[in-house]
Amino acid sequence: DTTPKRPRLHSRKSSGTIIVPREHPRVELKEGDEVFDEDDARAMSPRRSSQDLEKMSEDAKVQLNEHAKILQKSLLEIFNRIEAVKEEHDKLDSNNKFLQKYIGDLMSTSKITATGA
Repeated sequence: DTTPKRPRLHSRKSSGTIIVPREHPRVELKEGDEVFDEDDARAMSPRRSSQDLEKMSEDAKVQLNEHAKILQKSLLEIFNRIEAVKEEHDKLDSNNKFLQKYIGDLMSTSKITATGA
């Protein structure tokens, strides 16, 4: 049989359960129960108080409002630019129509003078 075979999987040992039974005396952690090495990521990520969270929330709102104002200003500038381009387009379109009519009149005048001579 020449079909390739899958490599055998090595058996792994169970990592065991991480569930703590409800009856266990240390279900809830108390202040000071959490002791981590200084290299542990949990020690590097400080718990935030409600005041810290409130300040972070206010700072985020201020930043969001500032960003919204910048975007609104940018949008207004774009709108004004569009209006200016539209006005310029209308002016050029009007001048173009005038020139087309003028050229048409010149052509018909030159035909009249050419046939009349």
